[in-house]
Parts: sequence; C-alpha cells; structure tokens
Amino acid sequence: MAKRIHLTELGCIACEELSELGAGKEGWLVNNPNLLCALDSHSLALANRNLILIVNWGDPDAPRVKIRPDLSPIEAESITAIEWLVFDDVRVVVAGTSCGYLLVYSVAGDLIHKQMVHASRILKLRVRGTKKDLIQETSTEEICFVMPGIIARFDGSNIQSMLQKWFQEKNSNFWDQKNRKGDVEDTGSLSQRLPYQIWNVNKNGVCVDATVTGVMPPPLLELQSSQRYYCAVTIGEDAVISAYRLSEDRGRSLVGAILSKVVPAAASTIASFSKLIWRSNDQSPKRKPEAKTQSFARASSLTCIKDYPRKGEKLTLSPSGTLAAITDSLGRILLLDTQALVVVRLWKGYRDASCVFMEMLAKKDKGKGVIHTEPVKSDYCLCLAIHAPRKGIIEVWQMRTGPRLLTIQCAKGSKLLQPAYRFGSNSSSSPYIPLEVFLLNGDSGQVSMLNRSLS
Repeated sequence: MAKRIHLTELGCIACEELSELGAGKEGWLVNNPNLLCALDSHSLALANRNLILIVNWGDPDAPRVKIRPDLSPIEAESITAIEWLVFDDVRVVVAGTSCGYLLVYSVAGDLIHKQMVHASRILKLRVRGTKKDLIQETSTEEICFVMPGIIARFDGSNIQSMLQKWFQEKNSNFWDQKNRKGDVEDTGSLSQRLPYQIWNVNKNGVCVDATVTGVMPPPLLELQSSQRYYCAVTIGEDAVISAYRLSEDRGRSLVGAILSKVVPAAASTIASFSKLIWRSNDQSPKRKPEAKTQSFARASSLTCIKDYPRKGEKLTLSPSGTLAAITDSLGRILLLDTQALVVVRLWKGYRDASCVFMEMLAKKDKGKGVIHTEPVKSDYCLCLAIHAPRKGIIEVWQMRTGPRLLTIQCAKGSKLLQPAYRFGSNSSSSPYIPLEVFLLNGDSGQVSMLNRSLS
C-alpha cells in the first residue's frame, strides 16, 4: 500500500537577507516573539521590530524587498503586527506599531498611508469578509486592529478606494511620484484620514486578542434602529472569553455629554488665563501637532467566562465567523459558537498549540455524488488544523463534532500559516477558493501546503 502524502512542497524562502531576522539559529522562526509572519499567495512578509522583508517563495530569483519604517526613537516605536491586503490586482503590506500607527506599504516599499488609530500598542491585524447568506444578512469586508482592551474596525471599501486613488496617481505621474518617494509630507494619501469605528472592550479585563465575528441583531428596545451592530469576542488574563455588542453610535450618557462640553471650555479658559499671567517673550520651538484619536463608540458586555488561573492566549475565527478556536494557558483548546456564545467542544493536552481553520474535500458516496469538473463550496467540509509543537504533529479535525481526519509529522521549528483574505472573493461570479493552510519549516525554509484531499 502506497504511503499517503499529506504535504505538497511549493517553494523555499532561503536567502541571505533572512540573516537580519535571525535565520541560521535553531528555532529562529518560532522562538523570537518579535518575529512576525504574513503569507500571501506567492509571497511571505516577515518583520522584526524595525524591518519588513518581503520574499517571493514561488520565484527564488525574484528580488527581495526591505522596508525600514520611519519609527519614533523617542517612543521606542517598533513593528508589532503585520498582514497582507489583497485586492483584484493590488497587493499591499499593512503594519501596526507599538505607538498605535497604521502603515500601508506597496510591494516595492513605498509608503502609501500612515494614520494614528489609537495611542496604544497594536497587538493583531485581522482581515476578513463574510458573504450574504442564510446566516449573514449582509456582506461585509473589513480589517480590524486589536489593542489592549480596544478594537478598531476599518471598512474594506474605504481602504480599496484609497489604494486605487494612490496607484492611479502614481501611474499617471510616475516621475513625480518617484522623486517624492519616501517623503512623508509630500505623499498625498498620507494626509487623507480613513474613517473607522473604535470600541473600548476592557469591561471584563484587558484583552490579549479579539475579533469582530460579524453583524448581530440590535437590542430588543432598539429593533427599529437603522444602526448596525457587531458582535466581538475577546480573550485575556482576567476573562478567558468575553463577548460584546458593538454599536456604530458614539452617543454617550447625559453626564458624559455634559462633561464633553464643560471640560474643554474650562480647560480653554484656564489656558487663556495662564497665558495672560505667565506670558513670555521667548518663543519656544514649534512642535509637530499630535495625531488626534477618535472617541469610542458604545460597547455592551454580553457575557464572559472567568476561570482562574485559566488565561486565554490565541484566537482563530472561522470564515463565516460562527466558530472560534481559543487556546488557553492550561493546554486546552475551546471551540466557541459565536452566535449562541457557548463552548461546543474541548481538546486537552495541547500546550503552546496554534490553530487555523481549513477546508478539505469531503468523502462522497460512489455513484451518488454529482461529478464536477472543479470542486464547488459544497464539496468541502470545514476542519480545524491544530499544530502541537511539543508533540511535533499537526492534527486535522472535522467541524463541529467530527473525527480526527489526519495526523501529520512536522519538523521542530515549523509554523502554520494561512494566506491573506482576498477582497472581492465573496462574489458569486468568482470561482470558489477553499481555505488553505501552509507549513513553513524555519530550518530549511521550505514552504509546503496541506493537501485538501484525504486520498
């Protein structure tokens, strides 16, 4: 009987430039907490505190791109999150910093956009979209920024419009853009501020990871409201799991409204009075104006699970947003139904594990299945891939309560990665692209894909 092969080798990222990120040392890919990875269909973006390196693993002869963001040395600013944004014919790299800035770079290393989200460390970037179906009443595409106790949401259409405008201007006036390359003050899109929503979700404790799971119904007393509400799930040290209803409304209570009017007026009066008393002829050097941050919208706590000393560590969301896999400090993995807000499955004995959702071709009865030239969405079943580094294996379990389908041996120092979400992939006219999972071997640099078929 022939041995089943569950991995397909696709390419290699080995190059001299990786030495700046620590390559060559055992476990360099997984032991450095400051090393970040983001995967595209043919490229890998790696980042440490002050460098972003783009490597094309599909073409070893393709040039590698180094990006060194202009970070604040006074604030000891560093890169803390990284992700790809992929549209039809546009690919850009998005980075978040420890000072709360959003940075958008082209694959050539040009700074496209810079914006303050909130003066807090950006922990995670999440790019996702949901298609309108029986479960989701609306179709949404978004990028979320996770900070300690804070979630910010940018609409994908606003980012796409900004990128299209930037690339059109670059192509129409190439030489002018080339002369202004890297000049922050002369780049038009840097002065543009993208609209977004931001919520404070630390009522049950500061979160270490979070996600917006999708649109949810309004409260009973606001059924006629035209506003959109979102559901968010957070994990952290105080509360293993918390859930919130997020409102687009930035309205506050009566006391908050009064304070918002009285405090600025009082501060302005005091400042003017102080200038009259302590007016000085010495002109101090002008400071660069500080970036303004947006006020929080309303966030209402729905539920939370506190189980000391258990702490939430990592969170992974399914494509539809109805399931979330959560790892904790006790080596357990919890499968959460994000609509009912209940844990529907539990795995034990998986310390330091990481999880990603994937889709595999389901087995069909011979003679009863419909023959397709290309598999369609109904041919796939949702699975959860669990990487247990202490065991040196990857397990694939069928959702929600299905059996374990695969157990794959993997080398020490490997990492599970998933290609970035492709904006516009929810269109009914486009062919269905299943959720894939890749394995990066840090020691050899080999990139492999987990096969979608069990045979």
